[in-house]
Amino acid sequence: MLSGIALDVVLLAAGIVALYGGAELLVAGAGRLAIGIGLRAATVGVTVIAFATTAPELFVSTIGALNVSTDIGLGTIVGSNIANIGLVLGVSALIKPLSVTEIVVRRHVPFMILAAILLVALGANGTIGRLEGAIFLLVLAGFTAYLLYYVNADPAPMVDEPDAGEGISIKDVALVLGGLLVLVVGSRWLISGGTGLLSALGVSELVIGLTVLALGTSLPELAASAVGAVRGETEFAIGNVVGSNIYNILAVLGIVALITPIDVAASTLRFELPIMVAFTVVLVGMMGYGRRLTRLDGAALVVGYAGFIYLLAT
Repeated sequence: MLSGIALDVVLLAAGIVALYGGAELLVAGAGRLAIGIGLRAATVGVTVIAFATTAPELFVSTIGALNVSTDIGLGTIVGSNIANIGLVLGVSALIKPLSVTEIVVRRHVPFMILAAILLVALGANGTIGRLEGAIFLLVLAGFTAYLLYYVNADPAPMVDEPDAGEGISIKDVALVLGGLLVLVVGSRWLISGGTGLLSALGVSELVIGLTVLALGTSLPELAASAVGAVRGETEFAIGNVVGSNIYNILAVLGIVALITPIDVAASTLRFELPIMVAFTVVLVGMMGYGRRLTRLDGAALVVGYAGFIYLLAT
């Protein structure tokens, strides 16, 4: 019979593996479905794949907010956005310098900045309620409509995407549904194991969300972006993280806030949220300089993320 702590460790590990596996299934199915209806691969990276890799944050934040506390949900999103920039893009740039396209800079990055500013502004009074959640979702709808306009105005050429427009297959639908099911199970395991283990060590629920759960839910982004960098698909790696950070705030916190109001501690407003904004501003500056993230930029991002974790632990 496993002891309480040993069981928590097993659940934590199993939850991370399940989240990774579920996201892989979801990414595979969603990506092929999107290309099948005629979307560009770059657009798929910023939209469908980014939203699919945000699914772990959605499930963990929602289930955590309902079963544990809203600190879990907020910590997971803020921590995940910081991890996406510092760890995911940092590691990807170390693997191979990442080129940044004009489309990402003009169409997508402004929404990432807007989402971060909105989170700070709407959470400044200490609560993200249903009204704020509705605002997040309205901005998300505007972002989606904006992207769809450009998809229709600039469709994927058949020479670039030979599979574009082939339609929807049952196999891809099954992959999406199977991925969602595994994500639900993995989310429950990760929350149960992570909160049980760190609570036994006296760690607060917010820090649990900012560290273990944020890292666990960022695995799909890390895997997708790192693989994209290895394959030379650097545009995909950048788009995946930019899109994920947009969806994390606008979609995940928007949905969670509609279900149950999210409390924002004064310490979070003073430390974690400014750190998230700082990482976002630094990333935008790096992308604007030379339209690429170099290995030196990647090293700086990873060191910055390590410093953030150190400050949390001390």
